[in-house]
Amino acid sequence: MKVLERYIMRRTIEVFLAALFWTLAIVWTTQVLARVDLVTDSGQSALTFFEIATLILPSIIPIVVPFALIIAVAQTLSVMNTDSELAVINAAGSSRAIIVRPIVILALLASVFSFAVDNGVDPYARERGRELVAAARADLLSLVIQEGTFRKVDEGLFVQVAERLPDGRLGGIFVADSRQEGIDLVYYAKTGAVVQTEGRSMLIMNDGVVHRKTPAGDVSVIRFTSYAFDLSAFSSAAETVTMFPKDRTIPYLINPDPNDKFYQIAPQTFRAELHRRFTEWIYPLVFSLIALAVAGGARSHREGRINPLLTAITIALFVRWLGFFVTNQAQTNALFSPLAYAVPVGASLVAIGFILSNRTMELPLAWAEWLGMAWTRLGSGLSAIWRRLFNRADAAGGRA
Repeated sequence: MKVLERYIMRRTIEVFLAALFWTLAIVWTTQVLARVDLVTDSGQSALTFFEIATLILPSIIPIVVPFALIIAVAQTLSVMNTDSELAVINAAGSSRAIIVRPIVILALLASVFSFAVDNGVDPYARERGRELVAAARADLLSLVIQEGTFRKVDEGLFVQVAERLPDGRLGGIFVADSRQEGIDLVYYAKTGAVVQTEGRSMLIMNDGVVHRKTPAGDVSVIRFTSYAFDLSAFSSAAETVTMFPKDRTIPYLINPDPNDKFYQIAPQTFRAELHRRFTEWIYPLVFSLIALAVAGGARSHREGRINPLLTAITIALFVRWLGFFVTNQAQTNALFSPLAYAVPVGASLVAIGFILSNRTMELPLAWAEWLGMAWTRLGSGLSAIWRRLFNRADAAGGRA
């Protein structure tokens, strides 16, 4: 590899790693926040929560890598064009292959990495994550004995314990059961305990009352000396780990178990997932070719209608959306399966055509002007918000 090629690759890798880190951090944070209820609802430890959060990473890496790469390639080439480096390379008589070769090598490495994560790590991470979630939801003992808080056992079923007595019993038990439509049951007992009987979890409540409200609005109150509430049904249901096509390995997708209940219900989803696995890893290469077609050529500042980075990301978003759409449709219609390959291959051929013909891939002028105005408005809005927050902080500091 020539010195100039190493220079381009080094600069692209630096931007790629930075973009990958921040993009991955943002997407991972949004996914983690959606699972906070695992800790709040089931009383699990923070260690379990962070383990589940870590297991999310393999599923989002293949989606984030192509976008981080197109940001890196487009930004690097755009800066080189602004600094007139691309113009100097072109004026020196160097072929465009000097720019294309290091980018394609980096894209191939990113594609191999994406394939390895998507097919070698993600299925096992998903399986482990589902096992942890099932175990957390099945841990009814730790759920019930949390003092002073309402815990959701099932949809429409809540349990609250006022205190845990020194002898191990529970004091002040409150159960609200609205699972049966139109009928609300409210149990209150002074004392009770969770016991295991013949492999079943039972909530034994002593000295209490049950309020029953019917759809007609009638309320009846029944006092009881002892009442047993069966929790084993929820525990056994929660312990069942359901494996979806995304959780399976490639060998399993190629040859599914005929007794798999999910496969018996929707066999096409397994074939659609297999096609997705065989095509998703190509997108880092596709996006790199798009970035090269958009920002790989030297051009003057007068020619630039819109920032190449914004143009490349806009085209990439459309291609990726088209890929997601085709893959989702293939889950119910096998005719869309070949299109899962046609989208990345077709986008690559179009980008290669622009590169070989030394043309610049650009959006239509009307689109470019609209995007430029939208980008300007967004920047102005964010700047105004930032100034307002900054002024408020200064005012608060002055009052302090």
